[in-house]
Amino acid sequence: MSEVALRSNQPGESLGATVRSAVLWRSGSQIVAQLVQWAATFLVIRILSPGDYGLFAMTQVVLTFLNMLNGYGLASGLVRAPEVTPRAIRQLFGMLILLNGALALAQLALAPLAAAYYREPLVADLLRVQALLYLTTPFVALPFALLSRAMDFRHQAKANIAASIASAAAALGGALAGLGVWTLVLAPLVLFTIRGVLMTRAAGSLVWPSFDFRGAGGLARYGGIAAGAQLFWFLQSQADVFIAGRWFDAHALGLYTTALFLAQIFVGKVVPALNEVAFSAYSRLQHDQEALTAAFLKGMRLVMTAALPFYLGLAVTAEPLVLVVLGEKWAEAAPIVAVLACAMPFMTLQVLLAPACDARGRPGVGVANGATGALILGVAFLAGVRWGPEGLAAAWVAAYPLYLAASLWRSLPVIGARLRDVAGGVAQPVIGSLAMAAAVVALDSSVAWASPIVRLPALVALGAVAYFGWLAVFARPLIRELAALIRR
Repeated sequence: MSEVALRSNQPGESLGATVRSAVLWRSGSQIVAQLVQWAATFLVIRILSPGDYGLFAMTQVVLTFLNMLNGYGLASGLVRAPEVTPRAIRQLFGMLILLNGALALAQLALAPLAAAYYREPLVADLLRVQALLYLTTPFVALPFALLSRAMDFRHQAKANIAASIASAAAALGGALAGLGVWTLVLAPLVLFTIRGVLMTRAAGSLVWPSFDFRGAGGLARYGGIAAGAQLFWFLQSQADVFIAGRWFDAHALGLYTTALFLAQIFVGKVVPALNEVAFSAYSRLQHDQEALTAAFLKGMRLVMTAALPFYLGLAVTAEPLVLVVLGEKWAEAAPIVAVLACAMPFMTLQVLLAPACDARGRPGVGVANGATGALILGVAFLAGVRWGPEGLAAAWVAAYPLYLAASLWRSLPVIGARLRDVAGGVAQPVIGSLAMAAAVVALDSSVAWASPIVRLPALVALGAVAYFGWLAVFARPLIRELAALIRR
Protein backbone atom coordinates (compact mmCIF):
# COMPACT_ATOMS: atom_id res chain seq x y z
CA MET A 1 0.00 0.00 0.00
CA SER A 2 1.34 3.44 -0.89
CA GLU A 3 2.35 6.00 1.70
CA VAL A 4 -0.56 8.26 0.74
CA ALA A 5 -3.01 5.66 2.04
CA LEU A 6 -2.16 6.26 5.68
CA ARG A 7 -0.65 9.72 6.01
CA SER A 8 -2.88 12.70 6.85
CA ASN A 9 -0.45 15.56 6.35
CA GLN A 10 3.10 16.31 5.34
CA PRO A 11 5.43 16.80 8.33
CA GLY A 12 6.02 20.46 9.03
CA GLU A 13 3.55 21.60 6.41
CA SER A 14 1.10 24.25 7.65
CA LEU A 15 -2.62 23.70 7.18
CA GLY A 16 -2.87 27.02 5.34
CA ALA A 17 -0.27 25.98 2.78
CA THR A 18 -1.89 22.58 2.41
CA VAL A 19 -5.32 24.12 1.86
CA ARG A 20 -3.98 26.59 -0.69
CA SER A 21 -2.31 23.78 -2.60
CA ALA A 22 -5.47 21.67 -2.37
CA VAL A 23 -7.71 24.49 -3.61
CA LEU A 24 -5.31 25.22 -6.45
CA TRP A 25 -5.20 21.62 -7.62
CA ARG A 26 -8.83 20.72 -6.95
CA SER A 27 -10.41 23.92 -8.25
CA GLY A 28 -7.86 24.36 -11.02
CA SER A 29 -8.39 20.82 -12.25
CA GLN A 30 -12.14 21.30 -11.94
CA ILE A 31 -11.95 24.37 -14.15
CA VAL A 32 -9.81 22.60 -16.75
CA ALA A 33 -11.94 19.45 -16.66
CA GLN A 34 -15.17 21.42 -16.86
CA LEU A 35 -13.95 23.57 -19.72
CA VAL A 36 -13.21 20.39 -21.66
CA GLN A 37 -16.53 18.80 -20.72
CA TRP A 38 -18.56 21.96 -21.30
CA ALA A 39 -17.07 22.46 -24.74
CA ALA A 40 -18.07 18.92 -25.66
CA THR A 41 -21.41 19.15 -23.83
CA PHE A 42 -22.53 22.29 -25.62
CA LEU A 43 -21.50 20.83 -28.96
CA VAL A 44 -23.42 17.65 -28.15
CA ILE A 45 -26.47 19.64 -27.05
CA ARG A 46 -26.49 21.38 -30.43
CA ILE A 47 -26.46 17.97 -32.15
CA LEU A 48 -28.95 16.07 -29.99
CA SER A 49 -32.60 16.96 -29.47
CA PRO A 50 -34.51 18.05 -26.34
CA GLY A 51 -36.25 14.67 -26.48
CA ASP A 52 -32.92 12.86 -26.05
CA TYR A 53 -32.20 14.86 -22.91
CA GLY A 54 -35.72 14.25 -21.64
CA LEU A 55 -35.27 10.47 -21.91
CA PHE A 56 -31.89 10.67 -20.23
CA ALA A 57 -33.35 12.76 -17.37
CA MET A 58 -35.91 10.04 -16.71
CA THR A 59 -33.12 7.51 -16.10
CA GLN A 60 -31.29 9.90 -13.79
CA VAL A 61 -34.05 9.77 -11.19
CA VAL A 62 -33.40 6.04 -10.64
CA LEU A 63 -29.63 6.37 -10.99
CA THR A 64 -29.43 9.26 -8.52
CA PHE A 65 -31.68 7.48 -6.03
CA LEU A 66 -29.50 4.37 -5.96
CA ASN A 67 -26.24 6.32 -6.06
CA MET A 68 -26.95 7.91 -2.70
CA LEU A 69 -26.30 4.43 -1.25
CA ASN A 70 -23.07 3.83 -3.17
CA GLY A 71 -20.77 4.26 -0.17
CA TYR A 72 -19.34 7.74 -0.58
CA GLY A 73 -20.63 8.46 2.93
CA LEU A 74 -18.47 5.61 4.21
CA ALA A 75 -15.52 7.16 2.39
CA SER A 76 -16.20 10.52 4.06
CA GLY A 77 -16.08 8.78 7.42
CA LEU A 78 -12.60 7.55 6.57
CA VAL A 79 -11.51 11.12 5.72
CA ARG A 80 -12.33 12.46 9.18
CA ALA A 81 -11.26 9.39 11.20
CA PRO A 82 -8.42 10.18 13.68
CA GLU A 83 -6.45 7.14 12.49
CA VAL A 84 -6.73 4.76 9.55
CA THR A 85 -5.36 1.23 9.54
CA PRO A 86 -4.77 -1.12 6.58
CA ARG A 87 -7.57 -3.32 7.94
CA ALA A 88 -10.02 -0.39 7.90
CA ILE A 89 -9.09 0.31 4.28
CA ARG A 90 -9.72 -3.31 3.28
CA GLN A 91 -13.05 -3.28 5.16
CA LEU A 92 -14.14 -0.13 3.36
CA PHE A 93 -13.24 -1.70 0.02
CA GLY A 94 -15.31 -4.77 0.88
CA MET A 95 -18.28 -2.62 1.89
CA LEU A 96 -18.08 -0.67 -1.35
CA ILE A 97 -18.00 -3.84 -3.46
CA LEU A 98 -21.01 -5.39 -1.71
CA LEU A 99 -23.02 -2.17 -1.76
CA ASN A 100 -22.46 -1.41 -5.40
CA GLY A 101 -23.01 -4.97 -6.57
CA ALA A 102 -26.39 -4.89 -4.82
CA LEU A 103 -27.20 -1.51 -6.37
CA ALA A 104 -26.45 -2.78 -9.87
CA LEU A 105 -28.87 -5.68 -9.36
CA ALA A 106 -31.49 -3.34 -7.90
CA GLN A 107 -31.27 -1.06 -10.94
CA LEU A 108 -31.77 -4.02 -13.28
CA ALA A 109 -34.91 -4.91 -11.33
CA LEU A 110 -36.23 -1.32 -11.30
CA ALA A 111 -35.62 -0.69 -15.01
CA PRO A 112 -38.96 -2.03 -16.34
CA LEU A 113 -40.89 -0.30 -13.53
CA ALA A 114 -39.34 3.06 -14.40
CA ALA A 115 -40.13 2.57 -18.07
CA ALA A 116 -43.76 1.82 -17.21
CA TYR A 117 -44.04 4.89 -14.94
CA TYR A 118 -42.73 7.26 -17.62
CA ARG A 119 -44.46 5.37 -20.44
CA GLU A 120 -41.14 5.24 -22.33
CA PRO A 121 -39.92 1.66 -23.08
CA LEU A 122 -36.42 2.85 -24.02
CA VAL A 123 -35.85 3.99 -20.43
CA ALA A 124 -35.53 0.34 -19.33
CA ASP A 125 -32.75 -0.40 -21.83
CA LEU A 126 -30.88 2.75 -20.87
CA LEU A 127 -31.01 1.86 -17.18
CA ARG A 128 -29.76 -1.68 -17.79
CA VAL A 129 -26.61 -0.40 -19.47
CA GLN A 130 -26.12 2.34 -16.87
CA ALA A 131 -25.96 -0.33 -14.15
CA LEU A 132 -22.34 -0.84 -15.25
CA LEU A 133 -21.50 2.46 -13.55
CA TYR A 134 -21.73 0.83 -10.11
CA LEU A 135 -18.81 -1.46 -10.96
CA THR A 136 -16.52 1.57 -11.11
CA THR A 137 -17.57 3.14 -7.79
CA PRO A 138 -15.33 1.14 -5.40
CA PHE A 139 -12.31 2.07 -7.50
CA VAL A 140 -13.19 5.78 -7.29
CA ALA A 141 -14.58 6.16 -3.75
CA LEU A 142 -11.74 4.39 -1.88
CA PRO A 143 -8.83 6.28 -3.48
CA PHE A 144 -10.87 9.48 -3.23
CA ALA A 145 -11.08 9.00 0.54
CA LEU A 146 -7.39 8.21 0.94
CA LEU A 147 -6.19 11.06 -1.24
CA SER A 148 -8.63 13.53 0.36
CA ARG A 149 -7.53 12.48 3.83
CA ALA A 150 -3.96 13.32 2.87
CA MET A 151 -5.25 16.48 1.14
CA ASP A 152 -3.47 15.20 -1.96
CA PHE A 153 -5.62 16.77 -4.65
CA ARG A 154 -2.81 16.86 -7.20
CA HIS A 155 -3.24 13.21 -8.17
CA GLN A 156 -7.02 13.58 -8.14
CA ALA A 157 -6.65 16.57 -10.43
CA LYS A 158 -4.62 14.65 -12.98
CA ALA A 159 -7.09 11.76 -12.95
CA ASN A 160 -10.09 14.10 -13.32
CA ILE A 161 -8.57 15.97 -16.25
CA ALA A 162 -7.61 12.79 -18.12
CA ALA A 163 -11.03 11.23 -17.50
CA SER A 164 -12.81 14.40 -18.61
CA ILE A 165 -10.89 14.52 -21.87
CA ALA A 166 -11.70 10.86 -22.59
CA SER A 167 -15.38 11.37 -21.69
CA ALA A 168 -15.66 14.50 -23.82
CA ALA A 169 -14.15 12.68 -26.79
CA ALA A 170 -16.59 9.79 -26.31
CA ALA A 171 -19.57 12.15 -26.06
CA LEU A 172 -18.66 14.13 -29.16
CA GLY A 173 -17.83 10.98 -31.12
CA GLY A 174 -21.10 9.33 -30.11
CA ALA A 175 -23.16 12.38 -31.07
CA LEU A 176 -21.47 12.70 -34.46
CA ALA A 177 -21.92 8.96 -35.05
CA GLY A 178 -25.68 9.31 -34.56
CA LEU A 179 -25.98 7.41 -31.26
CA GLY A 180 -28.61 9.86 -30.01
CA VAL A 181 -29.53 9.40 -26.34
CA TRP A 182 -26.99 6.56 -26.03
CA THR A 183 -24.29 9.22 -26.30
CA LEU A 184 -25.36 10.44 -22.86
CA VAL A 185 -24.95 6.92 -21.47
CA LEU A 186 -21.56 6.27 -23.05
CA ALA A 187 -19.81 9.42 -21.79
CA PRO A 188 -20.26 8.76 -18.02
CA LEU A 189 -19.17 5.14 -18.43
CA VAL A 190 -15.90 6.31 -20.00
CA LEU A 191 -15.50 9.08 -17.40
CA PHE A 192 -15.79 6.88 -14.32
CA THR A 193 -13.84 3.97 -15.75
CA ILE A 194 -10.82 6.13 -16.57
CA ARG A 195 -11.09 8.01 -13.29
CA GLY A 196 -11.24 4.78 -11.29
CA VAL A 197 -8.17 3.31 -12.95
CA LEU A 198 -6.06 6.44 -12.53
CA MET A 199 -7.12 7.26 -8.95
CA THR A 200 -6.62 3.67 -7.79
CA ARG A 201 -3.12 3.75 -9.21
CA ALA A 202 -2.34 7.14 -7.63
CA ALA A 203 -3.54 6.13 -4.16
CA GLY A 204 -2.10 2.62 -4.30
CA SER A 205 -5.49 1.43 -3.08
CA LEU A 206 -5.81 -1.84 -5.00
CA VAL A 207 -6.02 -4.07 -1.93
CA TRP A 208 -7.68 -7.38 -1.18
CA PRO A 209 -11.16 -6.57 0.16
CA SER A 210 -12.19 -7.71 3.61
CA PHE A 211 -15.75 -8.86 4.26
CA ASP A 212 -15.16 -9.21 7.98
CA PHE A 213 -16.70 -5.99 9.21
CA ARG A 214 -16.06 -6.44 12.94
CA GLY A 215 -14.82 -3.16 14.40
CA ALA A 216 -16.14 -1.09 11.51
CA GLY A 217 -19.32 0.00 13.28
CA GLY A 218 -18.27 3.64 13.60
CA LEU A 219 -17.51 3.88 9.91
CA ALA A 220 -20.83 2.22 9.03
CA ARG A 221 -22.79 4.51 11.35
CA TYR A 222 -21.25 7.64 9.87
CA GLY A 223 -21.88 6.33 6.38
CA GLY A 224 -25.48 5.56 7.27
CA ILE A 225 -26.11 9.08 8.53
CA ALA A 226 -24.45 10.52 5.44
CA ALA A 227 -26.66 8.29 3.28
CA GLY A 228 -29.67 9.65 5.14
CA ALA A 229 -28.63 13.17 4.23
CA GLN A 230 -28.19 12.07 0.62
CA LEU A 231 -31.67 10.52 0.65
CA PHE A 232 -33.24 13.88 1.37
CA TRP A 233 -30.90 15.54 -1.12
CA PHE A 234 -32.24 13.09 -3.70
CA LEU A 235 -35.83 13.88 -2.80
CA GLN A 236 -35.29 17.60 -3.27
CA SER A 237 -32.98 17.42 -6.30
CA GLN A 238 -34.92 14.82 -8.28
CA ALA A 239 -38.49 15.49 -7.19
CA ASP A 240 -38.98 18.00 -9.99
CA VAL A 241 -37.90 15.55 -12.71
CA PHE A 242 -39.84 12.68 -11.12
CA ILE A 243 -43.01 14.77 -11.06
CA ALA A 244 -42.46 16.48 -14.41
CA GLY A 245 -41.64 13.20 -16.15
CA ARG A 246 -45.23 12.13 -15.62
CA TRP A 247 -46.71 15.49 -16.68
CA PHE A 248 -44.42 16.54 -19.54
CA ASP A 249 -43.45 14.85 -22.76
CA ALA A 250 -39.76 14.15 -23.43
CA HIS A 251 -39.34 17.42 -25.36
CA ALA A 252 -40.64 19.66 -22.55
CA LEU A 253 -38.71 17.70 -19.92
CA GLY A 254 -35.54 18.05 -22.00
CA LEU A 255 -36.02 21.83 -22.19
CA TYR A 256 -36.45 22.05 -18.42
CA THR A 257 -33.54 19.78 -17.46
CA THR A 258 -31.15 21.47 -19.89
CA ALA A 259 -32.16 24.89 -18.55
CA LEU A 260 -31.54 23.57 -15.02
CA PHE A 261 -28.12 22.28 -16.11
CA LEU A 262 -27.17 25.76 -17.34
CA ALA A 263 -28.49 27.46 -14.22
CA GLN A 264 -26.65 25.05 -11.91
CA ILE A 265 -23.27 25.10 -13.64
CA PHE A 266 -21.59 27.03 -10.81
CA VAL A 267 -23.27 25.36 -7.83
CA GLY A 268 -23.19 21.94 -9.47
CA LYS A 269 -19.69 21.95 -10.96
CA VAL A 270 -17.54 24.48 -9.08
CA VAL A 271 -18.87 24.46 -5.51
CA PRO A 272 -18.64 20.65 -4.97
CA ALA A 273 -14.92 20.79 -5.74
CA LEU A 274 -14.45 23.54 -3.15
CA ASN A 275 -16.58 21.61 -0.65
CA GLU A 276 -14.32 18.56 -0.97
CA VAL A 277 -11.32 20.67 0.07
CA ALA A 278 -13.40 22.47 2.72
CA PHE A 279 -14.49 19.22 4.36
CA SER A 280 -10.90 17.96 4.59
CA ALA A 281 -9.74 21.31 5.99
CA TYR A 282 -12.66 21.66 8.42
CA SER A 283 -11.96 18.13 9.67
CA ARG A 284 -8.48 19.27 10.68
CA LEU A 285 -10.08 22.18 12.56
CA GLN A 286 -13.00 20.29 14.10
CA HIS A 287 -11.70 20.82 17.65
CA ASP A 288 -10.94 24.52 17.13
CA GLN A 289 -14.36 26.16 16.96
CA GLU A 290 -13.07 29.70 16.44
CA ALA A 291 -10.78 28.72 13.56
CA LEU A 292 -13.48 26.63 11.88
CA THR A 293 -15.99 29.48 12.11
CA ALA A 294 -13.53 31.96 10.63
CA ALA A 295 -12.65 29.54 7.83
CA PHE A 296 -16.33 28.98 7.00
CA LEU A 297 -17.16 32.69 6.88
CA LYS A 298 -14.16 33.51 4.72
CA GLY A 299 -14.89 30.66 2.31
CA MET A 300 -18.57 31.62 2.09
CA ARG A 301 -17.70 35.27 1.42
CA LEU A 302 -15.29 34.46 -1.39
CA VAL A 303 -17.54 31.85 -3.02
CA MET A 304 -20.55 34.17 -2.99
CA THR A 305 -18.44 37.00 -4.40
CA ALA A 306 -17.97 34.86 -7.50
CA ALA A 307 -21.38 33.16 -7.52
CA LEU A 308 -23.70 36.17 -7.25
CA PRO A 309 -22.56 38.05 -10.37
CA PHE A 310 -22.55 34.77 -12.30
CA TYR A 311 -26.17 34.00 -11.44
CA LEU A 312 -27.57 37.48 -11.90
CA GLY A 313 -25.59 37.87 -15.09
CA LEU A 314 -27.03 34.57 -16.32
CA ALA A 315 -30.55 35.74 -15.49
CA VAL A 316 -30.26 38.94 -17.55
CA THR A 317 -28.39 37.41 -20.50
CA ALA A 318 -30.30 34.11 -20.74
CA GLU A 319 -31.88 34.77 -24.13
CA PRO A 320 -28.72 35.62 -26.15
CA LEU A 321 -26.71 33.04 -24.19
CA VAL A 322 -29.05 30.16 -25.05
CA LEU A 323 -29.21 31.17 -28.70
CA VAL A 324 -25.42 31.45 -29.03
CA VAL A 325 -24.38 28.44 -26.96
CA LEU A 326 -27.20 25.95 -27.58
CA GLY A 327 -28.73 27.09 -30.84
CA GLU A 328 -32.12 28.18 -32.11
CA LYS A 329 -33.88 24.88 -31.39
CA TRP A 330 -33.34 25.50 -27.66
CA ALA A 331 -34.80 29.03 -27.66
CA GLU A 332 -37.75 27.92 -25.51
CA ALA A 333 -35.31 27.20 -22.69
CA ALA A 334 -34.17 30.83 -22.31
CA PRO A 335 -37.00 32.11 -20.05
CA ILE A 336 -36.66 28.97 -17.91
CA VAL A 337 -32.94 29.64 -17.45
CA ALA A 338 -33.61 33.27 -16.47
CA VAL A 339 -36.03 32.29 -13.70
CA LEU A 340 -33.94 29.38 -12.37
CA ALA A 341 -30.83 31.55 -12.14
CA CYS A 342 -32.58 33.72 -9.55
CA ALA A 343 -32.88 30.74 -7.18
CA MET A 344 -29.28 29.58 -7.45
CA PRO A 345 -27.67 32.07 -4.98
CA PHE A 346 -29.85 30.59 -2.23
CA MET A 347 -28.89 27.07 -3.28
CA THR A 348 -25.18 27.92 -3.29
CA LEU A 349 -25.24 29.26 0.25
CA GLN A 350 -27.26 26.25 1.32
CA VAL A 351 -24.75 23.66 0.06
CA LEU A 352 -21.84 25.48 1.73
CA LEU A 353 -23.27 24.64 5.17
CA ALA A 354 -22.95 20.85 5.07
CA PRO A 355 -19.13 20.39 5.07
CA ALA A 356 -18.69 22.52 8.19
CA CYS A 357 -21.47 20.71 10.07
CA ASP A 358 -20.20 17.30 8.98
CA ALA A 359 -16.64 18.12 10.04
CA ARG A 360 -17.94 19.08 13.47
CA GLY A 361 -19.24 15.53 13.77
CA ARG A 362 -22.85 16.61 13.25
CA PRO A 363 -23.97 15.02 9.95
CA GLY A 364 -27.44 14.75 11.44
CA VAL A 365 -27.82 18.49 10.85
CA GLY A 366 -27.50 17.87 7.13
CA VAL A 367 -30.11 15.12 7.37
CA ALA A 368 -32.57 17.45 9.11
CA ASN A 369 -31.87 20.22 6.60
CA GLY A 370 -32.37 17.81 3.72
CA ALA A 371 -35.69 16.61 5.14
CA THR A 372 -36.86 20.21 5.42
CA GLY A 373 -35.80 20.95 1.85
CA ALA A 374 -37.43 17.82 0.50
CA LEU A 375 -40.75 18.82 2.06
CA ILE A 376 -40.66 22.49 1.00
CA LEU A 377 -39.42 21.86 -2.55
CA GLY A 378 -41.65 18.83 -3.08
CA VAL A 379 -44.78 20.80 -2.26
CA ALA A 380 -43.61 23.67 -4.46
CA PHE A 381 -42.92 21.37 -7.43
CA LEU A 382 -46.33 19.70 -7.13
CA ALA A 383 -47.92 23.14 -7.30
CA GLY A 384 -45.70 24.52 -10.07
CA VAL A 385 -45.76 21.60 -12.49
CA ARG A 386 -49.28 22.52 -13.58
CA TRP A 387 -47.87 25.59 -15.35
CA GLY A 388 -45.27 23.70 -17.34
CA PRO A 389 -41.47 24.15 -17.21
CA GLU A 390 -41.85 27.83 -16.35
CA GLY A 391 -44.02 26.88 -13.37
CA LEU A 392 -41.37 24.47 -12.08
CA ALA A 393 -38.74 27.19 -12.40
CA ALA A 394 -40.92 29.59 -10.42
CA ALA A 395 -41.29 26.94 -7.72
CA TRP A 396 -37.52 27.01 -7.19
CA VAL A 397 -37.58 30.78 -6.65
CA ALA A 398 -40.50 30.59 -4.24
CA ALA A 399 -39.25 27.65 -2.16
CA TYR A 400 -35.48 27.95 -1.87
CA PRO A 401 -35.36 31.09 0.34
CA LEU A 402 -37.59 29.28 2.85
CA TYR A 403 -35.36 26.21 2.70
CA LEU A 404 -32.22 28.29 3.22
CA ALA A 405 -33.74 30.15 6.18
CA ALA A 406 -34.55 26.87 7.95
CA SER A 407 -31.07 25.50 7.24
CA LEU A 408 -29.30 28.60 8.54
CA TRP A 409 -31.35 28.49 11.73
CA ARG A 410 -30.27 24.89 12.32
CA SER A 411 -26.66 25.02 11.05
CA LEU A 412 -25.18 28.31 12.20
CA PRO A 413 -25.11 27.41 15.94
CA VAL A 414 -23.18 24.24 15.08
CA ILE A 415 -20.71 26.18 12.93
CA GLY A 416 -20.45 28.93 15.53
CA ALA A 417 -21.49 31.76 13.20
CA ARG A 418 -24.29 34.30 13.48
CA LEU A 419 -26.85 35.32 10.92
CA ARG A 420 -25.49 38.86 10.84
CA ASP A 421 -22.04 37.44 10.02
CA VAL A 422 -23.50 35.68 7.00
CA ALA A 423 -25.51 38.72 5.93
CA GLY A 424 -22.47 40.96 6.28
CA GLY A 425 -20.39 38.56 4.21
CA VAL A 426 -22.75 38.59 1.24
CA ALA A 427 -24.05 42.17 1.42
CA GLN A 428 -21.40 43.78 -0.80
CA PRO A 429 -21.51 41.09 -3.53
CA VAL A 430 -25.33 41.27 -3.53
CA ILE A 431 -25.39 45.04 -4.01
CA GLY A 432 -22.64 44.93 -6.62
CA SER A 433 -24.38 42.16 -8.55
CA LEU A 434 -27.70 44.02 -8.55
CA ALA A 435 -25.96 47.13 -9.86
CA MET A 436 -24.28 45.05 -12.55
CA ALA A 437 -27.58 43.44 -13.56
CA ALA A 438 -29.26 46.86 -13.86
CA ALA A 439 -26.47 48.10 -16.12
CA VAL A 440 -26.69 45.00 -18.33
CA VAL A 441 -30.48 45.28 -18.67
CA ALA A 442 -30.13 48.95 -19.65
CA LEU A 443 -27.57 48.15 -22.34
CA ASP A 444 -29.54 45.17 -23.62
CA SER A 445 -32.64 47.27 -24.14
CA SER A 446 -30.68 49.66 -26.33
CA VAL A 447 -29.01 46.97 -28.47
CA ALA A 448 -31.96 44.58 -28.77
CA TRP A 449 -31.77 44.99 -32.55
CA ALA A 450 -28.32 43.35 -32.69
CA SER A 451 -27.78 39.63 -33.28
CA PRO A 452 -27.25 37.45 -30.18
CA ILE A 453 -23.62 36.75 -31.10
CA VAL A 454 -22.94 40.51 -30.96
CA ARG A 455 -25.10 41.26 -27.92
CA LEU A 456 -23.74 38.53 -25.67
CA PRO A 457 -20.03 39.58 -25.59
CA ALA A 458 -21.02 43.22 -25.15
CA LEU A 459 -23.32 42.38 -22.22
CA VAL A 460 -20.73 40.14 -20.56
CA ALA A 461 -18.00 42.76 -20.90
CA LEU A 462 -20.19 45.51 -19.45
CA GLY A 463 -21.26 43.24 -16.60
CA ALA A 464 -17.66 42.42 -15.65
CA VAL A 465 -16.63 46.09 -15.74
CA ALA A 466 -19.68 47.19 -13.74
CA TYR A 467 -19.28 44.54 -11.03
CA PHE A 468 -15.56 44.84 -10.43
CA GLY A 469 -15.78 48.61 -10.77
CA TRP A 470 -18.39 48.71 -8.02
CA LEU A 471 -16.27 46.48 -5.79
CA ALA A 472 -13.20 48.62 -6.43
CA VAL A 473 -15.06 51.75 -5.29
CA PHE A 474 -17.26 50.43 -2.46
CA ALA A 475 -15.67 47.14 -1.34
CA ARG A 476 -11.92 47.62 -1.43
CA PRO A 477 -11.21 45.29 1.54
CA LEU A 478 -12.94 42.48 -0.34
CA ILE A 479 -10.87 43.23 -3.44
CA ARG A 480 -7.71 43.14 -1.33
CA GLU A 481 -8.76 39.81 0.17
CA LEU A 482 -9.35 38.35 -3.27
CA ALA A 483 -6.03 39.72 -4.52
CA ALA A 484 -4.18 38.26 -1.53
CA LEU A 485 -5.79 34.88 -2.14
CA ILE A 486 -4.76 34.93 -5.80
CA ARG A 487 -1.19 35.98 -4.94
CA ARG A 488 -0.86 33.06 -2.54
